[in-house]
Amino acid sequence: MSMVVDLTSAQEMPRSQIGGKAMALARWQSRGAQVPAGVVVTTSAYHRFISETRLANALYMELGRKDFAQMRWEELWDAALRIRHLFLDTSLPPALEEGLAASIPEILLALPVAVRSSAPEEDGGKQLFAGLHESYVHVHGWPAVKSCIQLVWASLWSDRALLYRQELGLSVEHSAMAVLIQTLVVGQRSGIAFSRSPEHADEAVVEAVWGLNQGLVDGIVEPDRWRLDRTSGAILEHVAPHRLHQFVPVGEELQRRQLSAWQATCAPLDKDALQQVWQLAASAEQVFGSPQDVEWTLNPQGLWALQARPITGLAGSGDDERGWYLSLRRSVDQLEDLRHCLEIHLLPAMEKRTTFWQELLGATLSTPKLAEVMLRLSREIGRWRNAYRQLCIPMAHGMRLFGQFYNDTVHPDDPFAFVSFLGSETLLSVQRNSALLEMAEQLRIAPELIVRLKNGGRFPDTHPLAEQLKAFDILWGELLWPGRGAEQRNRDLLKLLLQIAEKGGDGHSSHGLDREEFMNKVPVGRRAFAARLLEVARASYRLRDDDNIYLGRLEACLKTAATEGRRRLATESIPDLQRALAQVETLLAKGSKMQPAQVGSSAPWQQMVARQLVGQPAGPGLAKGRARVIRENSELADFQRGEILVCDAVDPVMTVVAPLAAAIVERRGGMLIHGAIIAREYGLACVTGVPDATDVIQNGDRLTVDGYLGIVIRHGTEQLDPHSPGGTQHH
Repeated sequence: MSMVVDLTSAQEMPRSQIGGKAMALARWQSRGAQVPAGVVVTTSAYHRFISETRLANALYMELGRKDFAQMRWEELWDAALRIRHLFLDTSLPPALEEGLAASIPEILLALPVAVRSSAPEEDGGKQLFAGLHESYVHVHGWPAVKSCIQLVWASLWSDRALLYRQELGLSVEHSAMAVLIQTLVVGQRSGIAFSRSPEHADEAVVEAVWGLNQGLVDGIVEPDRWRLDRTSGAILEHVAPHRLHQFVPVGEELQRRQLSAWQATCAPLDKDALQQVWQLAASAEQVFGSPQDVEWTLNPQGLWALQARPITGLAGSGDDERGWYLSLRRSVDQLEDLRHCLEIHLLPAMEKRTTFWQELLGATLSTPKLAEVMLRLSREIGRWRNAYRQLCIPMAHGMRLFGQFYNDTVHPDDPFAFVSFLGSETLLSVQRNSALLEMAEQLRIAPELIVRLKNGGRFPDTHPLAEQLKAFDILWGELLWPGRGAEQRNRDLLKLLLQIAEKGGDGHSSHGLDREEFMNKVPVGRRAFAARLLEVARASYRLRDDDNIYLGRLEACLKTAATEGRRRLATESIPDLQRALAQVETLLAKGSKMQPAQVGSSAPWQQMVARQLVGQPAGPGLAKGRARVIRENSELADFQRGEILVCDAVDPVMTVVAPLAAAIVERRGGMLIHGAIIAREYGLACVTGVPDATDVIQNGDRLTVDGYLGIVIRHGTEQLDPHSPGGTQHH
C-alpha cells in the first residue's frame, strides 16, 4: 500500500490509513471547499518506521514502567518526553526516507508547509480529542519536514494523548499516526466558526483575529466574536476585544507583531466576509451531517478551509482533573506575562500577608481571638492555594517548552540533559542550604565547640556564629519547625549543623552548557526566540521551587496557630476553639503531600517485598545507603548523614537535609518536581515515581539507588540507632 497519497484522492482511502483530519478535508474538498493542496503520509509509513527501527520494543519498555492509573501529570510528561526523544533520535531507515522524499512533490517541499497530525481516532464524531497531537506550521525543506513527521508520529504518545489513553485505545501494536502535509496559506484574517453554538442550539458563532490562527489557538490574541442566527446568519451580537497583536510569518518562524493603528480599530471581518465564513460553517455541517467546528483563513485568493471536526465535548471532562491538566500548556508569550504576574504581584503579596500573620500571631491573643484568627487564616490560605494551582503550577510549562526546544536543537543523548542547564543558585532552598553549609563550615573549624555541643553544652551567645543562627531562624525557623519555641528550634538547627559539619563538603553539582555554548548551537534566525525561551525556563525552574516556600511560610503560620490551639485545649474545653482547630486540621490534612503510615499487616508488600523497585530516573548517579523513611516533616530531625531520603513527596522543607543525603527516593514521579530539582542541584542520585515507596521501603533498609535507570534495589534491613550515625545492626 502506498505510503504517500495526494489529498485530492485520499477520500478513497480508509480512515485507518489517512486519519480523521485528512479524511474530513479530502471529503470537504470534493464538495467544493477551497482546501490548501497537500499530501498524506499514511499510517503504513508509521508502522514501517517503528518496526524496522525496533522502536516498538522501546515503546513497550517506556509504557510498561508504571501503571498509568498511578501516574501524576508530571510523570505523564516525563514519559512523553522520553518517547518523543526516541522518535527524534531514531533515524529513518534509508529506504523509507528515500521513498517518502521521492513521493512528496518537489513543489510542495519548495514552499512553506504545515505538517499536521491526522490520527485515525481524531474527529470521529463520538468523542473529540482536539489538540492532543502536534502540528507544525511554516516548515521549510525536506530535512525540516522529515523531523516534523517524526515529531507528529511521536505526538501519538504525547502526555495529553496518554491522559486519554483508555478512551483512545492506545496500544503499541494497534495505534498509528498519519501525517498531513499542506501548503501554508498565509491569511490576513483567520479564525474559527461553530455552525451551532456550544451554548445555544439556535445560534452560530464566529471568532476572528488579524493574521494567522496561532494567536487565537494559543489564547494569546483575543478574537472578535459574533453570535449569529443559525438559520439566517443575521448578526445577534458582536463582542469587540481590545485589539493589540497578530501572528505573522517572519523568516522561518511565526512572531507576534503589534497591529497597525487602523487594524486595531477595525474588526477583522466586515459584514460580507462574516457571511462567507458563516456559510462555510453551514456547508460543512451539510457535508458531514452534524454541527461542525471549522478553522479557516482569508487572503486575496479567497476563503480557505483548514479543518472541520464535529462539535462534541472532551471525553472525560467531568469530575476528573484532565481538563485542568490540558490547560497547563502555555506559550512563551503567556509564560512571560505569567512570570511578571508571579514575581511582581502574587509572590510579594503572599510574603506581605505572611509578615502580617507572623506579627499577629507573635502577640499574646485571647482564646476567642485565637479561634477567630485561625478561621480567617485558614480561609485565606484556601484562596492562596487556589491561586497557586491556577498561576504557579502552569509556570512549570516553561521548563517543558525549553526541554523540547533544547532536545530538538542540541540532540543530546539524555532527553533530560536540558535540566542541568537550568540550575540556579538563586533558588530560595539552595540559598537556605548555602547558609547552612557556611555555618557548618564555621563549626568544622572549631572542633572544641563541636565537642561542647555534643556533650549537651549551650551555644555561647558571644560566638560570631550566634548572630547568623539568629538571622537564619528569623528567615527559616517557622517554616522548618512550625509551632516550636525559639529554644527548641535552635537545638534542632544546631543538630542539623553538626551533621553537615561532620559530613564535609557541600556536594553541590556543576551545570552543563553555558548560555553562549547553547546559543552557538541555535540557528541564527531563532536565537532571539531561544534567548526569550531560556529566560522563561530558568524563571520557571526557580519559581517552581520558590513558590512552594512562599506558600509554605504562610501555611507555617497556620501550623503555629494550631499548635497553640492544641496547647490551650489540653487544659480546658473551649467549643469555639475546638471547632476552629477541627477546620484548620482538615485544611492542613487536605494540603499535605504525605500519606499516612499503613496500619495492620494485611498489605501485600508487608508479606512479600520486591527486591528491585522500578521508578523514573530523575537524578543521574549511583548511591548506596540505608533508608530513612520520612512521613512527616517532624521526622527530619532524626535524619543522619549518608542516609537515603525516602518519602511520599519532597517539599521545600525536606530539602534542608539534601546536604546530608546520599540519594532521594520518592513515590511521586517527575523530573521537574522539587525532589528531583534539588537532587540535581546537589548531584544526588534520585529515583521518583516508585509506587508505594514509603510502605514498601522500611526504615533501615539497605538500598542501592540507580538514578540512571530509575531502579531501587533492597539488600536487607538495618536497625537504626538514632544516637549514632554509624551504629546499625544488620538483619
